[in-house]
Amino acid sequence: MKVINEQLLNDITEKARQSPRLRMNYNFHDRLDDPLNRLINAMEPGTYLRPHRHLNPDKDESFLILRGSIALFTFDDEGNITEYLILDPEAGVYGSDIKAGVWHGLVVLEPGTVLYEAKRGPFAPLSPGNFAPWSPEPEDTEEVNNYIRLLSESLAPCGSGR
Repeated sequence: MKVINEQLLNDITEKARQSPRLRMNYNFHDRLDDPLNRLINAMEPGTYLRPHRHLNPDKDESFLILRGSIALFTFDDEGNITEYLILDPEAGVYGSDIKAGVWHGLVVLEPGTVLYEAKRGPFAPLSPGNFAPWSPEPEDTEEVNNYIRLLSESLAPCGSGR
């Protein structure tokens, strides 16, 4: 039995803090070809998960926040924010489900943030057509930082979703 407890969250969070990407995942599925991918993803503010979509119609993606908080965004085809949601267990907002084909991304709002994610397997790296062409390439550090700042500034002062 694999257990999600404080020690696991702390261990993965420490690895995320030491990672140049400021995130680290822990898989519950044993094989990449498992029919269901389940993992926790520890993330720190400043990490960049490039906005993307899953064109495979079987790749809906579910997120549950275990600790910390994130702003989860959806976008239209031009990169305009269509909706956002602050996942924060202290505010009573625990998760979301993103349908396949929907552009989405996130901004980490608190240190020590950990998400539980699930989507249909098998795991396959995203092809270039799944990455948002209007979003910066991960290697362009200055543009990535500007983009994260832009998304963060789009959040309503009261923290409510659009």
